[in-house]
Amino acid sequence: MKTQKISLFFLVLLVVSAIDSIRNLPSTAIFGSSLPFFFLFSSLIFLFPVAAISAQLSSWIEEKGGAYHWIAEAFGDHVGMFGIWLQWINTIVWYPTILSFMAGTLAYLIDPSLAENKAYLIGVILFTFWALTAINLFGVRTSTTVNSVCALIGTIIPMIFLIALGAFWWLSGRPSQIHFSYSDLWPSFSSLEDWISLTVIMASFLGMELAGVHANDIENPQINFPKAMAYASFFLIFTLLFGSLSVGMVVPVSEINLVSGIMQVFSDFFSSFSVPGFTKPLALLVLIGSFGSVINWLISPARGLWDAAECGFLPAKFVRLNAHGVAQNILILQACAVSLLCSVFYLVPGVNAFYWFLTALSTDLYMVMYFLLFCSALRLYPRYHRRRRGFRIPGKRLGIGVVCALGTFACLLTILVSFFPPSHIAISRSYYALLIFLGNVVLALPALGFSYYRYRYAKGKKRRSL
Repeated sequence: MKTQKISLFFLVLLVVSAIDSIRNLPSTAIFGSSLPFFFLFSSLIFLFPVAAISAQLSSWIEEKGGAYHWIAEAFGDHVGMFGIWLQWINTIVWYPTILSFMAGTLAYLIDPSLAENKAYLIGVILFTFWALTAINLFGVRTSTTVNSVCALIGTIIPMIFLIALGAFWWLSGRPSQIHFSYSDLWPSFSSLEDWISLTVIMASFLGMELAGVHANDIENPQINFPKAMAYASFFLIFTLLFGSLSVGMVVPVSEINLVSGIMQVFSDFFSSFSVPGFTKPLALLVLIGSFGSVINWLISPARGLWDAAECGFLPAKFVRLNAHGVAQNILILQACAVSLLCSVFYLVPGVNAFYWFLTALSTDLYMVMYFLLFCSALRLYPRYHRRRRGFRIPGKRLGIGVVCALGTFACLLTILVSFFPPSHIAISRSYYALLIFLGNVVLALPALGFSYYRYRYAKGKKRRSL
């Protein structure tokens, strides 16, 4: 049966919905006047390098796409397995944060007091995740269609609406909470809190490479994948930067309280426009957008893990595909792992601190994977640089080197500052740093077990025949 291909338009929506989110706006709006600097700085050292390297690797390796194949091509299957494990386990750690956000937003629509009810939160989280898993079992075309609809309704339209309101506020001459004088645009580089907060923007750009796992499902991947990376990158910068500026201009930075929930921030935003009734419709749209985002994050890393399973790192039952071409057993295993972690998430005291800890931990794991991705591009350049078709980073070896150096710097900087807790988290810095270190080690170790399984039970097996 011939598989229907993903068009350029749907591919752009796939990337945008995985990264772009209204829920990120309050956390980035706290930068105030320094917003343009931090967004441009993060884009220069991280977003553009990741997009460029993903596009370059996709053009070089046309047979298969995604982190596993790109890293394995450079350093072998075992390092590829380590890379895709970091990507997959990052999402497992991240799910409790996005799912709890979705449950809290739904509570805001029904009864805000439900956000404090752990039984409600766990019930909504588990039902939502298993429902999303069920949707993905019907194949990549179904999941991308649902994802694209959710991206349009729940991300793109409300983002543009917020930016339009911000522009109206500015053009109508109303007082702005952000001042755009030259001195205000530059941050205080001596403030550790600014650098800790920078990880929020860096984390909001994670996932640019996810669409690479769909290389075989994309129309003309060598041309359309790089185009999708470029279009998505500029759209992300535009919406996240100007959306954050819109919130920051209207709501004072001192009143942006992330602990109390972002819907309170948007309630203040719309109250300033004397249209408080817009808050709940926006909450519904945010919920729809988050729904589409989780669908994409659910299927893409699982597809990458299936690539590793196909090469002998997991038992044969994880290689089998259902009638829709989906690795059903991996998705079910993933849903079980997330269910267990989400249950633990709401059994611990100090949910806010644990929430931040999981965010920092998942970002660390992903940054190590990106570091491997940049190293892979450098290693593969001598082998593939003569290929003329598709996308090519300008400047030949020097261009590749500069892009990888910027990306590596961003990864190391993000990992470094993740060891410091923000000021609103009441915890010892040394104890927090120890928890981050141990968390990274514990979550990375299972990859060694998969390598041992490959060596012990599937030695020499390069590719299973399905």
